[in-house]
Amino acid sequence: MREPADLSFDATTSVLPTRRPGHFDTTVHELWTVGDKPNGGYLQALLGRAALVTGRSAGDPAWEIVSCSITYLRPPDLGAATVRTTLLRRGRSAAHVRAVLVQDGGDMVDAVFVLAELPAPPSVRYDGVEPLAAPPPDECVRLPPRIPGGVHVGVMEVLDLRLDPATLPFADSPPPAGTPAELRGWSRFADSREPDPLSLLFSVDAIPPATLMIGSTGWVPTLQMSTYVRARPAPGWLGIRMRADLVADGMVDESCVLWDSAGRVVAQATQLARLRFPDDGG
Repeated sequence: MREPADLSFDATTSVLPTRRPGHFDTTVHELWTVGDKPNGGYLQALLGRAALVTGRSAGDPAWEIVSCSITYLRPPDLGAATVRTTLLRRGRSAAHVRAVLVQDGGDMVDAVFVLAELPAPPSVRYDGVEPLAAPPPDECVRLPPRIPGGVHVGVMEVLDLRLDPATLPFADSPPPAGTPAELRGWSRFADSREPDPLSLLFSVDAIPPATLMIGSTGWVPTLQMSTYVRARPAPGWLGIRMRADLVADGMVDESCVLWDSAGRVVAQATQLARLRFPDDGG
């Protein structure tokens, strides 16, 4: 009898070193998807795992990824791929690593990571981030893997994502005029895996687009994303808030903040994406 496939975060973001220095074999997994496309945060974490191998071997083995700038050149196919890493710089307090996802000889996703020490707990001098205003997880609504319209969101099979009922984008009736483009709630892995710095690279993009609250379609492909890991997360739920700031000319910038169970900001991200509305011409 065949053993069940390992669908965990660690297994599906694994990378295997090859004989070529800085080259890793990997697989873009079919479950960590939205529709038939891999989730952008999942790809960021997958590349981040390879960047950790390269950056730690050149610096402190305890360093973590503290930032990433990632560009999605084209959506990769589900299946085999190669990650190519390059050590751009190694200093006493940080290392810069470029990681590129390659399929069929073409660059699909290109990212630059910064690795450095990530103290636990962080020493916070100032925090001007607006606190998360969401009811407890038990009072929020868990999103199913299949959303209205029939689109299968594979990542919801591996996530327990619960949204504040006031920011539920798939309600029976549309939100009233003037509703902010904001989603907030709580997230954790469905298999009870605790969050760590690498998994935060996935979690900052593991929520539907906030523009669904103002009537956009589900087509919101990310062009570029910048992520900052600010602290090692405590075990438990991650608080999450996604906001759209400016929607114009078929593009939107969205910002995400993650809090750990101790109420500390542990990650932030900003992304630029394209989007559509049902009343768009053409």
